Amino acid sequence: MAGQTKNVFISHIHEDDAGLGKIKALLAQNGMSIRDSSINSTNPNEAKSADYIKSGILAPQIQWAGTLLVYVSPGTKNSEWVNWEIEYAHKLGKRIVGVWEQGAKDCELPDALNNYADAVVGWNGTSIIDAINGNCDPWEKPDGSPSDVRPITRHPCG
Repeated sequence: MAGQTKNVFISHIHEDDAGLGKIKALLAQNGMSIRDSSINSTNPNEAKSADYIKSGILAPQIQWAGTLLVYVSPGTKNSEWVNWEIEYAHKLGKRIVGVWEQGAKDCELPDALNNYADAVVGWNGTSIIDAINGNCDPWEKPDGSPSDVRPITRHPCG
């Protein structure tokens, strides 16, 4: 696992910019460095048009990334941008991994993450790396314990 570098897009709300450094540090401590194409305070977006932001800024960054990480905090659930990024990544067939904010409690997942995530993991470097690499697809609570059983949507055959 040592020395891995992955291209990711970290979907988050701007109020959680500080958490991006924490997740990068946690991954580095566990042997993975990431190249993050997300828009944050160190890589700001000055555009005003929502359509342009989606098609001209976010879409190419998500296309470049191999995995979409979603930084899950209390404010993430209601973010239209986070939900759009998840839905777009899903349309592209990207791996989608939710990561609970360190110490998160009483957070709800964004609807799109609930619908399309490959994995949702707690604040544990090894678990996050395994989920990014596709070695496991756990659904965990913020403390890293297994989530409750999730119902699956069934679709009729053709």
